[in-house]
Amino acid sequence: MTLRRAGIMGWPVSHSLSPKLHDFWLKQYGIEGSYEFLPVEPENLQTALVKLVDQGFVGVNLTVPHKERALPFMAKLDPLAQRVRAVNTVTLHEDGLLYGLNTDVFGFCQNILEGGYKPDRNPVALLGAGGAARSAIVALIDLGVDKIHLTNRTLTKAQSLAEEFSGKVKIFAWDDRDFLKHISLLVNATSLGMKGQPSLAFDLTNLPLDAFVTDMVYAPLETMLLKEARERGCRTIDGFGMLLHQARPAFKAFFGVDPLVTKIVRSYVLETSL
Repeated sequence: MTLRRAGIMGWPVSHSLSPKLHDFWLKQYGIEGSYEFLPVEPENLQTALVKLVDQGFVGVNLTVPHKERALPFMAKLDPLAQRVRAVNTVTLHEDGLLYGLNTDVFGFCQNILEGGYKPDRNPVALLGAGGAARSAIVALIDLGVDKIHLTNRTLTKAQSLAEEFSGKVKIFAWDDRDFLKHISLLVNATSLGMKGQPSLAFDLTNLPLDAFVTDMVYAPLETMLLKEARERGCRTIDGFGMLLHQARPAFKAFFGVDPLVTKIVRSYVLETSL
């Protein structure tokens, strides 16, 4: 049986938890395969992707800073990758063609639904205007959310992002807290609060007590935002579930099995990682 090779490509990439997760599933389902760290500098991305076919790879995941940079090198993009303008999964074919997929939207949706959030008529508040925010907006719209309140430290960047989504996104100033009133879900799509990054100082006074709060950051597992929301009485959803769920369609594309996200796999990956 031929060993099926896959991996995670980024710069840096040694911090990624994906190899530990995929290795667990490979052993669980008895698959002859490997999932490897692939450190690739941005200027070498195209060359590295092209060489993967000859090296026996069936696909790779992409992480920072390659998700947007990879777009021009794809022979085909799935609809979500086109909408989000980012690729986090690449499948490789014997003809040398590279097919780009986006599984971040799926991961975000599954995580918040599993956490108990159900879309309603109330708006969702979103912090940030980068690639993670774009993925969240696409996911929320696909879940049926009609009103998204967006704020970002750089207002022009928020305005540019809002223009892409035909009236569903309304912009608020970063220091405005009135936009938190009546929302059902608050999403942090910035890197603030992540290990090694500045903390996210965000006053939650106007946040409804029955609102959900989720952070796309998963290191630390409970960010300051989630801690303050939990202490306020809000329901919180950490970002680790998104990492687990976005890996499911990638694993299926690489190895042909749709793996389960269980408490056991969550505990295993968390055990020595965060």
